[in-house]
Amino acid sequence: MKVVFLVFIFLSNGVHAKTNLLEDIDKKLQPDSYESYRKLINIEPDGTKKEFVLYMLKKGKDKVASLFMSPASDKGRATLRLVDNMWLYIPGVAKPLRISSMQSVTGGVFNNADIMRLDFSEEYQIEKQTEDKTYYFLELKAKNETVTYEKLKMKVEKSSLFPIEIDCIANGITLKTIRYLDPKDFGDFKRPSVLETTSQLQKGFKSVMIFAKMKKREFKDEVFTMEYMGKLGDIRQ
Repeated sequence: MKVVFLVFIFLSNGVHAKTNLLEDIDKKLQPDSYESYRKLINIEPDGTKKEFVLYMLKKGKDKVASLFMSPASDKGRATLRLVDNMWLYIPGVAKPLRISSMQSVTGGVFNNADIMRLDFSEEYQIEKQTEDKTYYFLELKAKNETVTYEKLKMKVEKSSLFPIEIDCIANGITLKTIRYLDPKDFGDFKRPSVLETTSQLQKGFKSVMIFAKMKKREFKDEVFTMEYMGKLGDIRQ
């Protein structure tokens, strides 16, 4: 009986450690509630670039909103994510439009789920974990079928708990690889300031996401509603 009890404690501690690791990675990447600016750059095979600047807000584990600042043709558009539900607001259109996680409001390799990412621990659990002296190697499994990628393979630096590289997998196919680059001190915390992605399905295309002016900030729940999407610019400081 004593042996069984000790085995139970050992297994429980192992599961707890894996869960905590993913939560700790989330905490290193972003505060619970924050605002930031992001520049998204889509690069085509011939070198042509298209750039977007977004004002981003996040609250808790399941609320994300963004406002397009540029280019002029997209200025005033807004997106909203509540758990797995996403909407696009277009000025002059009566109601926000429902959008899917696999679509891309910017037309690049980053899809809507990448741009409006929730905490990893909210959507995934660790299925397998190995390590060497420098890195953790994690295989993550989606908690339910609504999550965009059914699996992620994540390489994490032990000393910082920053992801280095993530393979995004669906239907057994690696759809894209996201690299986390250029750690930067944002005052309240430090995190990689550049995400770069390429896709095996979009040969020669690349998208880059650059974080700027990221800081902790509290928001009321009403900010993350469809009724507020056209007013997101009012709360910029």
